[in-house]
Amino acid sequence: MRPGVRIGVDVGSVRVGVAATDAAATMSFPITVIPRDRRSGRDLAELAAVIAAREAVEVVVGLPVTLAGRDSASTDDARDYATRLAGRVAPVPVRLVDERLTTVTATQQLRTSGRDARASREIVDAAAAVVLLDSALDTERHTGAPPGEEVAP
Repeated sequence: MRPGVRIGVDVGSVRVGVAATDAAATMSFPITVIPRDRRSGRDLAELAAVIAAREAVEVVVGLPVTLAGRDSASTDDARDYATRLAGRVAPVPVRLVDERLTTVTATQQLRTSGRDARASREIVDAAAAVVLLDSALDTERHTGAPPGEEVAP
């Protein structure tokens, strides 16, 4: 397992959930939820600042493919977001990783812990970023290779 902080990003149409790992990349935790701002790109600037402040060695962006493995409008949006982010944070690599069911898993985990996920949508977004990041770490631990596909800036 490569050491270093990873940042997980769950891109939504309204909010961007952000999670991080510790320096040893052994555990993930929620960081923040950033309001999406398609006009000014302020969300990308804020996310880039988080990545720089945490001295991240990699960013994992969720790729929302359908359960059948097909692309959708959300898939295209996540790819575009990841490409624009990669241009802002280079040379830190940005990788797209399949995020199927991360929000469902995060919602179930919140309910199990006694939180009302519907009343706390922002918490769900950050929790989904944690699930995504944990999945990426598990993939790397089992394969020995970085997860997903790298995005060119």
